[in-house]
Amino acid sequence: MAANTTAQDIADGELEPVADETARQAQRVVAAYAEDAEECRMLLAMLGIGPINRSE
Repeated sequence: MAANTTAQDIADGELEPVADETARQAQRVVAAYAEDAEECRMLLAMLGIGPINRSE
């Protein structure tokens, strides 16, 4: 089922990043319920809380 957009939807520019601790907790929950590593990576990317590239 496709989502309907309305004037009350939140624009991407209005979203604020989650706190580091909140993101880590969410990563743990997603990892616990994901069926495999690929699904875990996909879900984390969809939520915008994927692993941080340590080389930065």
